[in-house]
Amino acid sequence: MITFTDVHKVYNQGIQKVVALDGVSIHVKSGEIFGVLGQSGAGKSTLIRCVNQLEKPTYGSVVVDGQEMTKLSGDKLHCARQHIGMIFQHFNLLSCRTAAENIAFPLEVMGYSRLQRRAKVEELISLVGLKGKADTYPAQLSGGQKQRVGIARALAGEPKVLLSDEATSALDPQTTRSILDLLRDLNKRMGLTILLITHEMGVVKQICDSVAVLNAGRVVEKGYVSDLIAKPESFLAQEFFPHRNGYRPKPGAVIATIAFAGEQASQPIFATLARRFDVDVNILSGSVETVGDRRVGQFHIELEGQKVTQALKYLHEAEFEVEVH
Repeated sequence: MITFTDVHKVYNQGIQKVVALDGVSIHVKSGEIFGVLGQSGAGKSTLIRCVNQLEKPTYGSVVVDGQEMTKLSGDKLHCARQHIGMIFQHFNLLSCRTAAENIAFPLEVMGYSRLQRRAKVEELISLVGLKGKADTYPAQLSGGQKQRVGIARALAGEPKVLLSDEATSALDPQTTRSILDLLRDLNKRMGLTILLITHEMGVVKQICDSVAVLNAGRVVEKGYVSDLIAKPESFLAQEFFPHRNGYRPKPGAVIATIAFAGEQASQPIFATLARRFDVDVNILSGSVETVGDRRVGQFHIELEGQKVTQALKYLHEAEFEVEVH
């Protein structure tokens, strides 16, 4: 649905050049929720704004649903943007309009009649859980309700793609979870492709199918969330499962990280190691998490005994991800 190919964005600031995007290539499949994770200044906002050409890449290709966006202008670009919804961190609602009037605004621009707008707005208000709030002004709405208005407005043109620009960053944790649940529901119900940017690992864990990690304008890691978390050396895994630092192993003991996913997460692996190889297993840190519909775990452990080598070989043969330190 969305393909970035070698996208660069360079800003000129006087005699200096600031590189915001440095050769970004990402493929977002139709119907998936794809997260772009990174800290402030990583290039996330620039990247997402290249999708609807609010930012023009210096060079590189951005294709959305088969259209090369960088080659569109005028009416063709305007038409293409109608199929790309966008929600923002600070909601961007019109304060002088009610919730219903905010949702109706893009429908007015697209030339819908008054009766058509009324029917569509009623449908969208119900869809995002805002019944009874149609005639309420933004100042009277909570942060979560404002974002629901923003989501309804973004869906007014029946887009195939929804862009989320840090849409939950201004919300408290409970409201964040409810908004992410709504986005996941819309994704499943409408087949909506969602590209969201965030600096919060919890957002990626709760909602994303795939993720790309940006750092200084470059993609340093990308793939399915559950696959990346199952690899001990990945950035995502290290953020999900921070290791205990400063621990000194016992003489002759081995420190290892074991990662697993899916059915492996239900196996009594440490009991098996202790029973079969007579090794002591000391869990230093770790946990099992549910990511999407898949259980993923990682443990940092200390192994001690005469058959540690055989135990590690067993783990490899059983297709656990093992990293010996």
